Amino acid sequence: MKINTPSNSSTISFILLGFPCPKEGQILLFVLFSVIYLLTLMGNGCIICAVCWDQRLHTPMYILLANFSFLEIWYVTSTVPNMLANLLSDTKVISFSGCIIQFYFFFSLGSTENFFLAVMAFDRYLAICRPLHYPTIMTTHLCTKLVINCWVFGFLWFLIPIIIVSQMSFCGDRIIDHFLCDPGPLLALICKKAPVIELVFSTLSLLPLIFPFLFIMGSYALVFRAVLKVPSAAGRKKAFSTCGSHLAVVSLFYGSVLVMYGSPTSEHEAGMQKIVTLFYSVVTPFLNPMIYSLRNKDMKTALQKFLEI
Repeated sequence: MKINTPSNSSTISFILLGFPCPKEGQILLFVLFSVIYLLTLMGNGCIICAVCWDQRLHTPMYILLANFSFLEIWYVTSTVPNMLANLLSDTKVISFSGCIIQFYFFFSLGSTENFFLAVMAFDRYLAICRPLHYPTIMTTHLCTKLVINCWVFGFLWFLIPIIIVSQMSFCGDRIIDHFLCDPGPLLALICKKAPVIELVFSTLSLLPLIFPFLFIMGSYALVFRAVLKVPSAAGRKKAFSTCGSHLAVVSLFYGSVLVMYGSPTSEHEAGMQKIVTLFYSVVTPFLNPMIYSLRNKDMKTALQKFLEI
């Protein structure tokens, strides 16, 4: 059975299998993901409030961190509420428009996160490698422009891929063995394979992942070279500590994302695909507030004062 997507999009729906298991298991997963979601909102929300409340944190590094936490809230919200509803649903149906909207926001927010991580690496590079020029280069004005550009380019980049997907026709029973509208399972349902379009889609999807990653690696290569030239062990330790949290977040995010999308033509088992996607889309935003707050004395102090209010 063939369905023409563009003309009948209002009548098309997909089935998101999610996590097939007995009803008791679905309820247990619902409770688990609900707790993780609420803690993620609270953790990232506390960082935003602490940065806004404490005047000492009104610096580019913490402004970027607050915006990153704001991004994480929306990133996890693009998938978890629908996933929770899916766990309690008997039909597990998502409309075509709902699938496309989730697809667009999830990957636009993911692209924005890539850009933010690159900007935060640039900030750490300037702070360590150009400490004397840092205040004049990384001004509040430049920081604001970088933040705006991250959001704008992140959401503009996926307009072309989403238009391509929305114009395709889907066949068969339209079952997506995933908990979200991921491109791999979605493109597998296309009636007529179009290698050129799929290549364009894969390329556009990978560029906002690869270029920021290479930029981050290049920035930290320069940072490490500068830190190793510091004569005292205490100085090296202090320099490393200023970028340790960001490196941990980068490792968690890119480690899982590169496993998933590093080989666009390779096939991943559905179970592994779900686990890896779950890690970078749900677990990483949950861990990020703890990583930044536990490894940063100023942030810990600000959070303690904010929570005592």
